[in-house]
Amino acid sequence: QVQLVESGGGLVQAGGSLRLSCAASGRTFNSYTMGWFRQAPGKERESVAAISWSGSTTYYTDSVKGRFTISRDNAKNTVDLQMNSLKVEDTAVYYCAARSRAVVGDIWAGYNYWGQGTQVTVSS
Repeated sequence: QVQLVESGGGLVQAGGSLRLSCAASGRTFNSYTMGWFRQAPGKERESVAAISWSGSTTYYTDSVKGRFTISRDNAKNTVDLQMNSLKVEDTAVYYCAARSRAVVGDIWAGYNYWGQGTQVTVSS
């Protein structure tokens, strides 16, 4: 099992930047594919970014490509999300999630470990 704790959320003006971090417990962090998801009020949860267990492959939803960067440090058991050029529509609770690296198929499915979420608010 793995426990996930997000940090780094806050209030920022449109065009600004924030860096989210997710700290994972346990000694098998590199056994997991990691993802970031978000949920805005009144909307369904949506995928944001994902990264393979080694960090060699990254995935982004179209709306954040070129603005967000996901990275991981397996030595520190952390996965970060650098968010630049933030837009009002990026406002949401952001969740870190993990799934076994053995899971194949849709990169946005099969996550069974979730953090508690961190609020990101982008003002106009």
